[in-house]
Amino acid sequence: MKPFRVILYYFYAPIADTESYRDAHHIFCVENNLLGRIIISPEGLNGTVSGTPEDCEAYMAYIRSDERFSKVQFKIEEHDKIAFQKLHVRVKDEIVNSDLNVNPLVRTGKHLEPAEFKKIINDPDVVLVDMRSDYEHEVGKFKGAITFDMHNLRELPGHIHEIEHLKDKKIVTYCTGGIKCEKASAYLLEKGFTDVYQLHGGIIRYGLEEGGENFDGKCYVFDNRITVDVNKVNPTVISKCFICGTPSDRMINCANAECNTHVPVCEHCGWEMEGACSSTCKAHPGKRIYDGTGYYVSQSNHYHPMQGLKSQKKNIKKMKLAAKEVES
Repeated sequence: MKPFRVILYYFYAPIADTESYRDAHHIFCVENNLLGRIIISPEGLNGTVSGTPEDCEAYMAYIRSDERFSKVQFKIEEHDKIAFQKLHVRVKDEIVNSDLNVNPLVRTGKHLEPAEFKKIINDPDVVLVDMRSDYEHEVGKFKGAITFDMHNLRELPGHIHEIEHLKDKKIVTYCTGGIKCEKASAYLLEKGFTDVYQLHGGIIRYGLEEGGENFDGKCYVFDNRITVDVNKVNPTVISKCFICGTPSDRMINCANAECNTHVPVCEHCGWEMEGACSSTCKAHPGKRIYDGTGYYVSQSNHYHPMQGLKSQKKNIKKMKLAAKEVES
């Protein structure tokens, strides 16, 4: 067993007072040494959290103790170190940016469990559609899947014409953890597609439960791992180094903060280019220091895992003491 965990989850359930829930949620994470990225919106929760197994167990129990989220499904992965450097608990309009004007609680694609998905992925009458961004499917995707040249889910309406001729086919959508497909599959139904499914729990759950067979390459994730292995049965590398063209599934963010493009870059070129994706970016005055990972922490007023956590806890204690004084 590795010393840390990464847990990925989402759940659609109405949250009336998002600000209060965000504050309580944030305090719990700080008090339990958890780092990650959590989005709270009127439509539900979406999060990736990392910590020790004990702290992650406490977090999952905390989420499920709320009746609204008692049925949350967590994808749990082991890792040799904590997968984030900061904690972000934010209130947003949606738990995944889409602007698609659909409600998965009203109608969405039929859920396929990983074992069911595995049985049908080679069926010639099944069409797999990747609902992730271009830089995600560049480094990994299911064999034969249709992909779109889109940077986020808001661009999906502009690509529907590419699959309109498949409206009467069995469409199976997939994404990293399942959240994008809840809305993407609902949108396909709105647009007249008649037989729409989604991989429940996404690529990550399929890899954990079914070995990831027929997923080529690696899965892009939104933490400092950047990509993770999924396929334990017949793994391959499908991406090429953006600089030299050799096979590479090592993803980085360009060291030039103004560029920040997500591209595969082999280790040699990574060091040679100092983490930049081009000579122009290498010479840019805004280029960040490359440490070999290609992962950069955004500047914020949140805390660093080693230094800021103690001060954050002190601030919370002060807030609680001040609240008690007001009550008395």
